[in-house]
Amino acid sequence: MPRSTVPETMPVSDIDSFRPSLDRPVRVRARALPADTHFEPHSHAWSQLAYCASGIVQVAAQQEHGGEITYIIPLSRAVWIAPGAQHAIHVLEDAQFRTLYIDASATPPGWSGCRVIVVSPLLRELVQALDAQLAPAREELLGELALDEIAHADIQALGVPLPRSQAGDKRLRALCEAVLKAPAHRATLADWAAEVGASERTIARLFREELGTSYQQWRQQAILAHALPMLARGAPVSHVAASSGYASDSAFTVMFKAAMGQPPSQFRA
Repeated sequence: MPRSTVPETMPVSDIDSFRPSLDRPVRVRARALPADTHFEPHSHAWSQLAYCASGIVQVAAQQEHGGEITYIIPLSRAVWIAPGAQHAIHVLEDAQFRTLYIDASATPPGWSGCRVIVVSPLLRELVQALDAQLAPAREELLGELALDEIAHADIQALGVPLPRSQAGDKRLRALCEAVLKAPAHRATLADWAAEVGASERTIARLFREELGTSYQQWRQQAILAHALPMLARGAPVSHVAASSGYASDSAFTVMFKAAMGQPPSQFRA
């Protein structure tokens, strides 16, 4: 299927029809998007919650410190994009895409960056209900409840941060890109560090300073980003585990369940 690219800017009339405001702080836009659809990098003055009723998408968003983080958004998860944050979206699997445009005034306290939340059954139903022609009073009530559900949703550490391409250390960037290209490679941090011409100690320090995480935690996120689309496509758990660098299905299952709250077999189903 040929790549479908969505322009960075939409026609003014299209934007205005979904633009949130103080009077209507929560607006829902529903679209059926084929796989390989791309939304080029852009930003909004309002917050955005990207969610799929079916399918799977990848969201690359700018972080507050200037780096970039990539999220793989499966069912029952959604990514919160803060006002003004530049982001791009790539549809990995045919998706029923639901976007909540939320007025900046309704942003929960402290939510200045991007994050992944767990979509509760109630929030899922609220999104569906708001995607309809509603009386103003009912839209206001459902919108308030949706905002409250978002503010109290569980936050999930599900994202692969990347160092700043210009200001960051090029050795760390090269190492991250190499790991992402070869998730099955069972190299140690010392092995990867040697490949980019640095010591293990130096790379470990760069992970903490530039990405705010350890290499082990970062690699787990990279593995999940690799594994989630494969599981969503129905790939056998044994195949996903092997292609993720795990010697056994059980070891992969332990990691996946700790990170996602359910075993890969259940997620795949």
